[in-house]
Amino acid sequence: MFVIFILALVIVALIKDRMRPGLVLLSGAVIFMCAGILSPRELLEGFSNKGMITVALLFLVSEGVRQSGLLSKLLERLLPRRGASVRKVQLCMLPMVSFISAFLNNTPVVVIFAPMIKRWAERMNLSPTKFLIPLSYATILGGVCTLIGTSTNLVVHGMVIDAGYEGFTMFELGKVGLIIAVVGLVYIVIASKYLLPDRRDASEEDTVSQEKQAGTHRVEVVLGARFPAINRRVRDFDFENKYGATILEIRRGGQTIIMHDMRKERFREGDTLVLLADDAFMKNWGDSSFFLMVSNGKEAEPQMSRRKSWLAIILLVLMIVGATVGELPAMKDLVPGMKFDMFFFVCVTTVIMAWLNIFPARKYTKYVSWDILVTIASAFAISRAMQNSGMADAVAQFAIGLSHNHGPLLLLAVVFIITNLFTELMTNNAAAALAFPISLAIAEHLGVSPMPFFVTICIAASASFSSPIGYQTNLIVQGIGNYRFGDFVKVGLPLNFICLILTVLLVPMIWPF
Repeated sequence: MFVIFILALVIVALIKDRMRPGLVLLSGAVIFMCAGILSPRELLEGFSNKGMITVALLFLVSEGVRQSGLLSKLLERLLPRRGASVRKVQLCMLPMVSFISAFLNNTPVVVIFAPMIKRWAERMNLSPTKFLIPLSYATILGGVCTLIGTSTNLVVHGMVIDAGYEGFTMFELGKVGLIIAVVGLVYIVIASKYLLPDRRDASEEDTVSQEKQAGTHRVEVVLGARFPAINRRVRDFDFENKYGATILEIRRGGQTIIMHDMRKERFREGDTLVLLADDAFMKNWGDSSFFLMVSNGKEAEPQMSRRKSWLAIILLVLMIVGATVGELPAMKDLVPGMKFDMFFFVCVTTVIMAWLNIFPARKYTKYVSWDILVTIASAFAISRAMQNSGMADAVAQFAIGLSHNHGPLLLLAVVFIITNLFTELMTNNAAAALAFPISLAIAEHLGVSPMPFFVTICIAASASFSSPIGYQTNLIVQGIGNYRFGDFVKVGLPLNFICLILTVLLVPMIWPF
């Protein structure tokens, strides 16, 4: 009962978003340690988990690929120069976006592509709102296809290994993830025409005269969690003096707050600020962790030589191939003392990228999302507390009793719905951590294989479509596309149901109970 009470407080704190998710979960884990439910060793185990460290290193690999500039060149080739229609462009672009996000962190993919797509749509006299939510959804769908596609998969993979089971191989989740991704993309292409708004940015024309001032131009930034004035009033923070830029408007939840109304407003994570700034702003703050995205309406210039750019891609491919081949039985027999898994190859790839300065090695700490790592490590501890206290067993028995002996299929659907609801309200990693011990206990009480439940958690925790707050990529495109909350619900909720139906139907066929 104590664990249930503390977890309820943790969930409320995550929904209210007064502190970063990592600190909220760490607070809960520390309370469990103080109550004797967790030992200090169990509290710290998550910080040394291979899955968590793999996520940390993948941030650096993704940054190396981002800085290569090849992703933006690829998108340029995909976007037609004339005769474009929304459906034609989506059919061309979305499958490639999903493929890329299956191997790279979703956030840099959206950060690179979103401003480019918005500029292109405006040049082609098309509404950017027809492309930006589909961009975010395509990255999410791509992420469920591989072990490294999203941090959630690696978190569940780590928990599976800790529970004494064989973890996922590189493409194992793709057996169901690929089908969900294809069906999801087909739905997006069909539904975009009817369910997404058709809005154009009229305010851009209003600033043309202002841009004629010496060397200033329009810049859009999306505020990140590290922005120092989060939750402070606009009037109490001298943005112009600190950053050398004037705020023209704030965009939030589909509303535009202009200058004379914004002084009483507070800065919030995910807000898009439209600024008037000179070239020095991009140079000083373009790579700052304060902003999730910075766009000045111009094409980004390549940051490294062509040879080094291709080397970044080659290293990424070698990492993926190495981790895939390393899981084969022949490789395990060839070198019995070593484990050639994703952790091994991501370590090697990160170090080589650092040696070759493919990402700025002296500033490597700024490219790692530390709050996500603390969230993951604390999630492991909270999951262990749920098991140690008997809470997971109690909830599992209660769920089995409610199902009236309908078998594991109904409970699989329940696990999906609960995990998916949690991921829409807070973070995907926290949702997976709360669902994992309960799912394991359900499988043990029923005497069935827990693997269908583990795969279901991976998919449900990633399938954040009906809310902009559940996934960072949704938050980014909400600001740059000026979407309302209802826009996500309208197009995203049916996609949640599609994922639920496909998961419950397909997972038991591929991973039998």
